[in-house]
Amino acid sequence: MGSANPVTDEERERVRQLHAEGKGRNEIATALGRSGRTISEIAKGLGLSFSRAAEVRQATEVRQADLADRRAAFAVKLQDIAEAEAAKINEPHEYWDWGGKDHDFGTHTAPEPTPGDKRAYMSLVATAVDRSLKLSPPKEEGGAGEVGSLLTNLFDRLRERHGDH
Repeated sequence: MGSANPVTDEERERVRQLHAEGKGRNEIATALGRSGRTISEIAKGLGLSFSRAAEVRQATEVRQADLADRRAAFAVKLQDIAEAEAAKINEPHEYWDWGGKDHDFGTHTAPEPTPGDKRAYMSLVATAVDRSLKLSPPKEEGGAGEVGSLLTNLFDRLRERHGDH
């Protein structure tokens, strides 16, 4: 704080008030027409700090927790998709066709999907389960072995329903 433009008691009080309102150093500097360095020196003399590290850390933790909750919720959606698609593997399947010289549209229902379509369902199920597990891994109760047995059990049940045992 140079002697060219001494800081007044009114400015000190205004810094205290604006700081109490949650204003940042640069905001206060602009409001008072002073440099950021001058405001920092006034604040230091008043025992005030502009350090927001704790607030930033807390806000970051809240954002990370919110993101973890969103990932867990999306993992549940992926698991729901996997289960819904797995249920279709041995169910009747509607096929459609569009073509011919008259561009006819036709459908027919097969008792179950073709082996190629079953493979596609299995791939979709495996991908959805895999992504679900990556978004929300199981707790360390059983570790990776538990994940492996979960997938093994799922595919064993699918093979049983399909008749490949």
